[in-house]
Amino acid sequence: MGSAPFGVMLVNLGTPEAPTASAVRRYLAEFLGDRRVIDLPRAKWLPILHGVILRIRPPRVAKSYAAVWGEDGSPLLAIGRRQQHALKERLAARMDTEIPVELAMTYGKPSMEEAGLALRDAGVERILVLPLYPQFSATTTGAVFDRLARALAPCPHLPELRFVRDYHNHPAYIGALAESVREHWAAHGRQPRLLFSYHGIPKRYADAGDPYPRHCEETSRLVAEALGLEANEWRQTYQSRFGREEWLKPYTDETLKAWGAEGLQGVDVISPAFAADCLETLEELEVENRGYFEEAGGGTYQYIPALNDRQDHIDLLASLVEQHTQGW
Repeated sequence: MGSAPFGVMLVNLGTPEAPTASAVRRYLAEFLGDRRVIDLPRAKWLPILHGVILRIRPPRVAKSYAAVWGEDGSPLLAIGRRQQHALKERLAARMDTEIPVELAMTYGKPSMEEAGLALRDAGVERILVLPLYPQFSATTTGAVFDRLARALAPCPHLPELRFVRDYHNHPAYIGALAESVREHWAAHGRQPRLLFSYHGIPKRYADAGDPYPRHCEETSRLVAEALGLEANEWRQTYQSRFGREEWLKPYTDETLKAWGAEGLQGVDVISPAFAADCLETLEELEVENRGYFEEAGGGTYQYIPALNDRQDHIDLLASLVEQHTQGW
């Protein structure tokens, strides 16, 4: 047995293993098949998913992934690995002992089973689960909890577990976001308006009690205050909707089209819900929504990268680990 007092499981959403239609189909089948993500009755939803969506969407989505795929593979996975190694180094320096850190995905690989076995092999019997979702939603953090339970179901001996629910208003998180904006302004100039774009969820989820929009609103407000922004200098929107039902509003794409039509000289865009850049930021925000704004008549469009493996982001994650492992 190892001497580490605990291990850390960093968890993010997931990614296809390759930018191909077949790999995307496998990934979407797992992702969109989760009741936390799509809560429609299975008898209604599964025929739509397997009979329509998984036949039509994978080739188109694969092209989008191919556009952002790097030499080291999926951006989300590559950045996740950098976060994993950086956090391990930071914890060792701050706690004066080596703390095992493993990366897991809710969907796809590396799986929670793989991460859990690696932590077990490292000799730890206490695990802190740290979902990389600052704002809680049942569709994301809740799905991590469910997936972890399924992964542990066959285990005859369970580890002691703690779970970070959210950190949407943590001072170090707000400070890191604000500093990333300041650095971007210093390097590229400041545009007249700052747009906070969050991944959306169906409105009825929030109506049923999901705190996600409240968490997003608090994050935006705190960052705007830290930057000293006036009310007319920033706005919050939601992106990535699909299907016909109403999602959280205002919508990012419609907002940018309207601003472009108004002749807005420029906009800076940040997406605080994403701890690592991925398809939704690198393609949807930086390319697709840029096109909406510019084609409608808007001026300069600048995307501010996610916190990724910035030093202040890793410091935040280390602080969360220290905070939630008191007594271990």
